[in-house]
Amino acid sequence: MSGEIYATPEHEAFRGTVRKFVQEELAPRAREFDEAGRVDKSLYRRMGDLGMLGIRYEPRWGGSGLDWSYSAVLFEELARSDNAGVTMGISAHTDMATPSLHQFGSDDLRQRYLVPAIKGEMVGAIAVTEPDAGSDVAGIKTRAVRDGDHWVINGSKMYITNTATADFLCLLAVTDPSAGYQGFSQIVVPTDSPGFTYRLLDKIGNRGSDTGLLFFEDVRVPVSNTIGQVGRGFQQQMMQFQDERLVACVSSNASSRAIWEITRKHCEQRVLFGKPLSKMQVTQFKLVEMLTRITADRELVHSCIRKRIRGEDATLEISMAKLVVGRTSRYVADECIQLHGGMGYMTESAAGRAFVDSRLISIGGGADETMIHYMAKMIGL
Repeated sequence: MSGEIYATPEHEAFRGTVRKFVQEELAPRAREFDEAGRVDKSLYRRMGDLGMLGIRYEPRWGGSGLDWSYSAVLFEELARSDNAGVTMGISAHTDMATPSLHQFGSDDLRQRYLVPAIKGEMVGAIAVTEPDAGSDVAGIKTRAVRDGDHWVINGSKMYITNTATADFLCLLAVTDPSAGYQGFSQIVVPTDSPGFTYRLLDKIGNRGSDTGLLFFEDVRVPVSNTIGQVGRGFQQQMMQFQDERLVACVSSNASSRAIWEITRKHCEQRVLFGKPLSKMQVTQFKLVEMLTRITADRELVHSCIRKRIRGEDATLEISMAKLVVGRTSRYVADECIQLHGGMGYMTESAAGRAFVDSRLISIGGGADETMIHYMAKMIGL
């Protein structure tokens, strides 16, 4: 493995642990999870036992205290599971639902929710998107009104990963409608709270994770469940988005490499007009072009990881990476399904699944158009 972010034997030892877990416990059940529409929660407990759910979190909360390079190893290997939905559910838990809890939560909240989340005893979900507020987070309408020592929550969320699996939500709600960007708060909401219900949605891809609509009708939770300061939720959420987007880039880039490798092997074995498909010039051009774009994207992603390890702001670079990695993912998936021919159009084909799964990264966590809009502002346009 090249690149200084994987410079130590410890990285390779961790990679070996994750790869064994994927090969023995995740990949063999990939279709089972797709058919169930969710992952078996015992998988999280197993990952907790192996130290995979709190890589960058402090040891006093059960984390490993490691840096972003180890998170990259984890999600590169999970991308080999042949189930993008499972990886998405895991990333929602590790890099969407828990980062703000770790960084800003009270010790009491960390003890009650972060510690069991790292152990895999509880599963988290991030509840931000709404029917009228997707990439435009500032447009959310779900309200949390203070009533003594409790928040009373009303509203709805949609397209939420881990809908049925989650034990708790990291909810972004409006707590002061008159305060603009200072009027949002992040609140931990247990999913067994009275007044909370959900309805699952049927996705075209990433079917190994459960995604749905959330409904809050006079849901009461203690004000002490607020993550960080009341009114700072929007800013905290924007910081958390960088974790989410960088993990998506790592996963998507690694998935593109994995389906490229599968397609190369198929082309070497598939004989057409008396010779392997890989010996035809048009096929060679496609495979080289794909690999070039995958490799270039990987270098950009690694540049983002290096900046995060050094504690530098990588918002612009992560936004760029998400844009190009998403486009490459779609391009590679399209070329790979074409090279597989009719076989690629079958649901049991890895190429077919990659084709539908790859479309999500350019939508989730900030649509391409939104990312470009923000990047234009960042560079002063």
